[in-house]
Amino acid sequence: MACSIVQFCSFQDLQSARDFLFPQLREENPGALKRDPSKSLNWEDDNWGAWDETESQEPEEEGNTSKTQKNSWLQECVLSLSPTSDLMVIAREQKAAFLVSKWKHSEKGKEEMQFAVGWSGSLSVEEGEYVTSALCIPLASQKRSSTGRPDWTCIVVGFTSGYVRFYTESGVLLLAQLLNEDKVLQLKCRTYEIPRHPGVTEQNEELSILYPAAIVTIDGFSLFQSLRACRNQVAKAAASGNENIQPPPLAYKKWGLQDIATIIDHASIGIMTLSPFDQMKTASNIGGFNAAIKNSPPAMSQYITVGSSPFTGFFYALEGSTQPLLSHVALAVASKLTSALFSAASGWLGWKSKHEEETVQKQKPKMEPATPLAVRFGLPDSRRHGESICLSPCNTLAAVTDDFGRVILLDVARGIAVRMWKGYRDAQIGWIQIVEDLHERVPEKGEFSPFGNTQGPSRVAQFLVIYAPRRGILEVWNTQQGPRVGAFNVGKHCRLLYPGYKIMGLNNVTSQSWQPQTYQICLVDPVSASVKTVNVPFHLALSDKKSERAKDLHLVKKLAALLKTKSHSLDSFEMEIKELILDIKYPATKKQALESILASERISFSCLRNITQTLMDSLKNQELESVDEGLLQFCASKLKLLQLYESVTQLNSLDFHSDTPFSDNDLAVLLRLDDKELLKLRVLLEKYKQENTKTTVWFSEDTDGVLPVQTFLEYLDYEKDMLSIKKISEEEYVALGSFFFWKCLHGESSTEDMCQTLESAGLSPQQLLSLLLSVWLSKEKDILDKPQSVCCLHTMLSLLSKMKVAMEETWDSQSVSPWWQQMRTACIQSENNGAALLSAHVGHSVAAQMSNSATDKKFSQTVLGADAEALTDSWEALSLDTEYWKLLLRQLEDCLILQTLLHSKANPPAAKVSSPQTEPLPRLSVKKLLEGGKGGVADSVAKWIFKQDLSPELLKCVNKERDVDNPDEPREDLLRLAYEQFPCSLELDVLHAHCCWEYVVQWNKDPEEARFLVRSIEHLKHILNAHVQNGIALMMWNTFLVKRFSAATYLMDKVGKSPKDRLCRRDVGMSDTAMTSFLGSCLDLLQTSLEADISRDEMQVPVLDTEDAWLSVEGPVSIVELALEQKPIHYPLVEHHSILCSILYASMCFSLKSVKPLGLFDSKGKNAFFKDLTSIQLLPSEEMDPNFISVRQQFLLKVVSAAVQAQHSVSKDKGPSEEAASSHWKDLNWPDLAVDLAHHLQVSEDVIRRHYVGELYNYGADLLGEEAILQVHDKEVLASQLLVLTGQRLAHALFHTHTKEGMELLARLPPTLCTWLKAMNPQDLQNTDVPIAATAKLVHKVMELLPEKHGQYSLALHLIEAVEAMATL
Repeated sequence: MACSIVQFCSFQDLQSARDFLFPQLREENPGALKRDPSKSLNWEDDNWGAWDETESQEPEEEGNTSKTQKNSWLQECVLSLSPTSDLMVIAREQKAAFLVSKWKHSEKGKEEMQFAVGWSGSLSVEEGEYVTSALCIPLASQKRSSTGRPDWTCIVVGFTSGYVRFYTESGVLLLAQLLNEDKVLQLKCRTYEIPRHPGVTEQNEELSILYPAAIVTIDGFSLFQSLRACRNQVAKAAASGNENIQPPPLAYKKWGLQDIATIIDHASIGIMTLSPFDQMKTASNIGGFNAAIKNSPPAMSQYITVGSSPFTGFFYALEGSTQPLLSHVALAVASKLTSALFSAASGWLGWKSKHEEETVQKQKPKMEPATPLAVRFGLPDSRRHGESICLSPCNTLAAVTDDFGRVILLDVARGIAVRMWKGYRDAQIGWIQIVEDLHERVPEKGEFSPFGNTQGPSRVAQFLVIYAPRRGILEVWNTQQGPRVGAFNVGKHCRLLYPGYKIMGLNNVTSQSWQPQTYQICLVDPVSASVKTVNVPFHLALSDKKSERAKDLHLVKKLAALLKTKSHSLDSFEMEIKELILDIKYPATKKQALESILASERISFSCLRNITQTLMDSLKNQELESVDEGLLQFCASKLKLLQLYESVTQLNSLDFHSDTPFSDNDLAVLLRLDDKELLKLRVLLEKYKQENTKTTVWFSEDTDGVLPVQTFLEYLDYEKDMLSIKKISEEEYVALGSFFFWKCLHGESSTEDMCQTLESAGLSPQQLLSLLLSVWLSKEKDILDKPQSVCCLHTMLSLLSKMKVAMEETWDSQSVSPWWQQMRTACIQSENNGAALLSAHVGHSVAAQMSNSATDKKFSQTVLGADAEALTDSWEALSLDTEYWKLLLRQLEDCLILQTLLHSKANPPAAKVSSPQTEPLPRLSVKKLLEGGKGGVADSVAKWIFKQDLSPELLKCVNKERDVDNPDEPREDLLRLAYEQFPCSLELDVLHAHCCWEYVVQWNKDPEEARFLVRSIEHLKHILNAHVQNGIALMMWNTFLVKRFSAATYLMDKVGKSPKDRLCRRDVGMSDTAMTSFLGSCLDLLQTSLEADISRDEMQVPVLDTEDAWLSVEGPVSIVELALEQKPIHYPLVEHHSILCSILYASMCFSLKSVKPLGLFDSKGKNAFFKDLTSIQLLPSEEMDPNFISVRQQFLLKVVSAAVQAQHSVSKDKGPSEEAASSHWKDLNWPDLAVDLAHHLQVSEDVIRRHYVGELYNYGADLLGEEAILQVHDKEVLASQLLVLTGQRLAHALFHTHTKEGMELLARLPPTLCTWLKAMNPQDLQNTDVPIAATAKLVHKVMELLPEKHGQYSLALHLIEAVEAMATL
């Protein structure tokens, strides 16, 4: 009931607007702040405010100054806020930022309005002009559906050049006006207000523009029409570009102010009419004794200026003394087709071409002469200069500030100062007008007043708001005589905004329709980036001593202070509170006081009850007519709640323990289960308990079943003798349920008494059931540790079900009971599956028990009345409800097993575990599984398999028959149990498909984890059905692989070799080693697709079944269903991509150079790459250009050489990158792959095989070479190649060892052989340490391959002799 300051909006990013307007205040780079202070102490340095705290005191003060400058920047800006609070303009010099309001979620989760920058840019058109003033004027909508509401907001900006320009919210210039060559000092607006009294003159809308020696007023109606026409013109020009419509002209008046030295600000009071006495007084003062007086007083427009000589000047312009000037509007529309300018003598200007702009600037438009207007009188004060004037909402008062720190209150009609405040330097002022709420009136006793009843006119109070930035305080004052009614510390860098107008374009009809919420006054705080408003209650204007409202407010403040103090004597404390609340007169204030008492944590329960009862008794003792009905009902409802709290607390505090023992047999009978079913339930719950144990922190004060009375009163409410629960959070709901039922569920409180108490209090059985289930399902850990609670739940549920309103007796026997459906719904939605399964068993048992009793009752009636039909109906109802319970029990059991599996403890972690594998899995519920689609179960298990990183072979082994000799691990046992429970949803192919997809999704999130993609391909290979395998592979390729694959191809083709790590990361998004593995996985996927396409014709499309308990699943289509919808691949196109992938993989594995992968294909081959694998593309023909074949052959020979080198190289100086690159060659048999590629690339396969044999002998792998010779067809050419290699070996042995025996042998050799050996180059040999016996064997092999008629046959014979001779050395 006191003044309050409330934040209603915040800024999304005010710093960006500040940085745009003040570039020098932008945050510097943190690295640049670390300087040596001894080198520079320049005060103009940008970073001087960021020195460390260890520096001297002087830099710290400088840092504070810099911080002040960064906070006070708003004081240097031109600021304007729309009265509808949907647009704010912040301008400085030539720049401006338009901020628009949006509703967004705050950090606390609540929706709040935020200002965000909608447009920013430069507003200046002419050179050197600055912004001096701005207004945001909302224009009313003309649509019938939104009468009285704002349509759009126009931004009016005044400049130092004298121009006034009008913009849309998006910064589009509508029109510009030059009415005076002096700079614009101030813009002010007046909109339509309904006159409060019949004698008050109706004011017209207008826009007033103040110049140093003139005032221009533009008629609001003509301005409204022109702005609408210009905005429509802009929209049409933007759409068509060639349509121009001339808007109606503007009507304005221009007054030249005389007999005043300087003008700083002004206020346009509007049209006023003098009373006859004032008319005669004015006529006598001006015309003397003989002055003529008209019969009707003349209407005058009044203007007040502030400045100097005089301090305040009063001007009066007679209506009708001058005709309004008409100004034609120049459209400011720029389009591609036309840029038109319509201008008249008044000078409305728009955007022009450069040449036309220069012409316009040189020739200023003709200025209309101002009508002279002399000051009639003023308030002289030669030493002081006025700075601002602010007119009150009802145009009767005005507040003026000056350079001496004064705030002066003026009576506008009489032209005198009526009040003065001092000590407010640089003050910013505004007004708040409050209308009395008729419902808050209370008649004064023994007095008659027209304002003493709720039918009289509403009173209006005005308050003056003064913001003193020097002191950082905001004050609210009663205007003419009253005291200060509010003060707030708000900071020293704020701006107070008081628009003083509302929506333009309204009239006496439309202004009475729906109005948007407007704030009369706003405070912008740049430090907290918020916008606040001030709320002032009307009763603060009633400051006289007899005001009951003021007394009540004083008592409320006294009560609040009393509640905060610590009282030693409870009795005196209670008595004092009673006296205070009984002394309060107003019912609304009394209710507020009682609410604060009930919410206080310092007051005990007995004290609360006594205070409420005392207030209730005092109300009952009053006369019925004077008692407020709302307060009486409020007290009665709170008293009932306190009585209920007392009853429940007493029941919970009683020492109640059930002595009846509880055995397993009792539990089986209670739940209607046989021994086998009970044992199964116990085993399932025990496993669930082991795997779902969580480490929790317990505090001593966290006691279940205890609820403070203040919290209890917040949760519940009485309405029409019915107790209802308010909208509270899930945790609060559980706390309330624990207060009622926790002791009962533990057998520590009487269940029957509790149910009877709650039922008599007015809580419905449905609400009690909801509270009971919320407690049971949320306290799962305690419940599973105490099986006796099941018996308590059974008792409680039976009692609730027998309440009158729980189950309707007339319910259709063939339908499902809403009572049991409510319980089933709670179990379905719960994520605590163990507690849900137990509660479902209890519910099933109670439902069966009640159905049987009803059946027995009906059966007895049937026997008596021979009503066979009724018996049939009873059995149908029992069967239907029982089926629903059985279905739910099966679903909960399945969900429990699945939940146990997903939260099973992992084995000791592997050496490398990625962060996605450590993230916890979400908990399951029946509802989630029902909404997860047919693949929901397999998807959950796949996530668990990814987290455990289980191999595909293990999944296959677990699915086989149980091995008696080797018992399973607990994890494998749970997985086998899930297989048995979900034979369809976890069918192996389905599970492998989901695992494959899960791994590739996780790989796509982090491509550096290449093992994820490798494991995904492994799961893909384990899918047995070719239709599913083909679809999954195709989806993987299209979704995740083809883009990266194409990027890798173009990168390698661009650099012509295996790219470096930096290029791979830039273009492909992964490292070079990860890209190598990625290409290998792509090759595996394409090969798998080819194999699946071959075998898919031999297989049938699988039928995807669902377990009986889960036939009602809904949700997204499963991965397997999507895979089966895929088209079959085009085999040659996939094979074409496989060839390219093999080339890329080989290039990366062996770091090949001078290889351009796309250069190995012609234009047809290039165009077919990266197309949809199911489409039919034009592929290369069998006739290939010999040049392409030659390049391909060279590449394949490089691959074979690199593969043999990687396998048999003995070089020891390998870097780590080479080791990583050469480790991939082991994945494939590269020579065989090269031969296969040669077949597809139309290269001779025998050339590749011969080269492979030669490379093997070159590296000394003679045994492997002998095996490879068998695959070569042209043995004669191979023999010639091997003969050269043999010569190189002998040449190295004879010429490079330089032994005496070797020289002697060389002398005995035939000259032709010596000459041939000397021509050999042993440096080409990769392995020179080959034994001479192996070389001899090679020579004999060559002899076998060479025909006798061959030209080198004789040379081979000589070589045999030479080798045999060397072997004997």
